[in-house]
Amino acid sequence: MENFKLIPRVQISHTPTPLEFLPRLSQALGCDLYIKRDDCTGLAGGGNKARKLEYLIADAQQKHADVIVTVGGFQSNHARQTAAAAAKFGFDCELVLEDVNGTPKTDYYNNGNMLLDHLLGANVHSLKQHENCHEYAQALVAKLVEQGRKPYFVPMGGSNVIGSLGYVRCAYELLAQIENQQLNIDQIVVATGSAGTQAGLLAGLIAAKSDISVLGIAVSRSTEEQTILVEKLLKEVLSYLGLDPNLAKGRVVTNGNYYGEGYGIPTAAMISAVTRCAQLEGLLLDPVYTGKAMSGLIDLLAKGVIKNGSKPLFLHTGGSQGLFAYRETF
Repeated sequence: MENFKLIPRVQISHTPTPLEFLPRLSQALGCDLYIKRDDCTGLAGGGNKARKLEYLIADAQQKHADVIVTVGGFQSNHARQTAAAAAKFGFDCELVLEDVNGTPKTDYYNNGNMLLDHLLGANVHSLKQHENCHEYAQALVAKLVEQGRKPYFVPMGGSNVIGSLGYVRCAYELLAQIENQQLNIDQIVVATGSAGTQAGLLAGLIAAKSDISVLGIAVSRSTEEQTILVEKLLKEVLSYLGLDPNLAKGRVVTNGNYYGEGYGIPTAAMISAVTRCAQLEGLLLDPVYTGKAMSGLIDLLAKGVIKNGSKPLFLHTGGSQGLFAYRETF
């Protein structure tokens, strides 16, 4: 891990992000709830992708790329922040975005993250529900190469080994804050989708020899599927860092009970969680990731799975810009 600081990285995020106590929500839920504000990373409204993009943009620079290509849903927070990072560092940006079945449509196509993608200067390729964004992106990359361009492809969510390094770094930042504030955190709870945030965070905790557990509330997959995805990436990150990939054993915990009918599709529990956080703490969650993760945390506390009086820490990965696309839901 001595070489971690030598890995190329650009400065994007406003870090360290705050680590705060949520007194009114804690009282309502019967626990001592803390929150890590990675919605405050600063890049085009903030969010967890800023940390990943610090390493991905640096890698693109090393490879002399001139255009960034990535994929996601129409309201992808990752796409918004990738477009912003591309603008900040002088890359062209191609966003391959697909429609998501079951999402509210009144503002979905033109507001929220979609409005910001265009404002940030990205070239948006809008795909229909039956079209495959990965296949389209591969063809686009090949076309750009034929035109003499140097594309750099960023996977969905920025969730490969390079992108996950942002959350290895975050783990060290978080542990320093916990120590400085003399906190006794029982576990970290985070929304988990493309896996990079949870895998990177776990890799950092393992590297730092911390036994704090991380519960990933899945936003699009079953517990089994999400666990496999996170564990695979975690092992890859550990290997990249020169650590034993077997250290991943038993560290990946996910829960796939709270995403409802599918990715981005609202649930009553999500609406309740977002509203509660807004009205008790002035805290804006999002309808796709943090709202569902918080609904899971609230339910697990109510059921006693997370014990009354415990000290959980919620990692806020951002995304409140997406609320404007879900106006009819709220």
